Amino acid sequence: MIRHISADFIVPIHGEPVKNGVVSFNEEGEIVDLSDKSSARVDGSVESLKGIIVPGFVNSHCHLELSHMLGKIPGGEGLIPFISKIIGRRHADESLVAEAMQQADKRMLENGIVAVGDISNNILSREVKLNSALYYHTFVEFMGFDPQKAPAIYGKALELLEDFSPLPASLAPHAPYSVSKELLKLFQKNKAGKYGITSIHNQESDDENEFYRYKTGRFVDFYKQMGIPIDFFKPQARNSIQSVVPLFSPGQRVLLVHNTYTSLKDVYFANRFNRDIHWCFCPKANLYIEGRLPKIDMFQSHDFNITVGTDSLASNDKLCILEELKTIKAHFPLLPLVKTIRWATINGAKFLGIDNRYGSIEVGKFPGLNLITNTDGLELTPASGVRKIV
Repeated sequence: MIRHISADFIVPIHGEPVKNGVVSFNEEGEIVDLSDKSSARVDGSVESLKGIIVPGFVNSHCHLELSHMLGKIPGGEGLIPFISKIIGRRHADESLVAEAMQQADKRMLENGIVAVGDISNNILSREVKLNSALYYHTFVEFMGFDPQKAPAIYGKALELLEDFSPLPASLAPHAPYSVSKELLKLFQKNKAGKYGITSIHNQESDDENEFYRYKTGRFVDFYKQMGIPIDFFKPQARNSIQSVVPLFSPGQRVLLVHNTYTSLKDVYFANRFNRDIHWCFCPKANLYIEGRLPKIDMFQSHDFNITVGTDSLASNDKLCILEELKTIKAHFPLLPLVKTIRWATINGAKFLGIDNRYGSIEVGKFPGLNLITNTDGLELTPASGVRKIV
């Protein structure tokens, strides 16, 4: 049976918004037609809705395994105190962690998310992902700043990557301040690092840049408290991104996540190295941890593939991409809504390599459909914020 839905506007992403559009789809959610009412080829009744219809959202950066930490870490203290508390409090009873992940997965579905790029440091999320209605790509994260431990750390990461089979998964270094150059080089020498997609947390705090430029600041104290020797590390006289980007393979898709303290000079530097760089913003988490947003208007003036993520429930009160778009709109009101919806749909799908199925309302795709009401304020419907149609 074919279902026909009409709305004030349909935003297909691959083309201009369709006023009074009609989108038709079958029971499997496959799009079979998109047109305006005057030219719609409709066999049956049309359901008329108020608002705009957009594709299902893609959450390109999430930490599902931290879902049990909702409300456990205070905000506004900065990245290093946040990391310290994560390390000290992330371990919990596995049944509690599993239940929290199942609830978070359910909420993402209710909030109109169809696909997730998820960071994992252990195997606990595998079962939830296997049974989820959402598409997950798992980034098996590895970290270790001691160069002598690089082979052992990398070996364990490869084992965990294998454990996630048959789910889509790839390896991902945590951050410049937590991954040695030797470990990154080992990652790139291996086939698992040269091909496919990866992600890395980038410039989430200014302490990261200070450490890379001068080997001073709060990260020096952090390593000392953690008992991690850093005698081998020499000041790089440049920001972290400028030291890390050249180490990635040209043919690899790389998601730089957060970018809270990324400068225009950093952006130009990354572009010069001809890497396939994608930029992810998690605005609510940035405000929660650092009380600051990236210079999003600086990025949008370039032809970048910008995506949107939620980060974790340790740094956010909900996993909802529409809430992230509302935050962006509140701080950057001149950004066109259609552009930011593109970041939250097709751009994330392109990065994850699933744009043949998700990300835009096109015949033959299965993108999921969301209805957003009161688009001036991106107001939520009473139940969940996004009314999921299919």
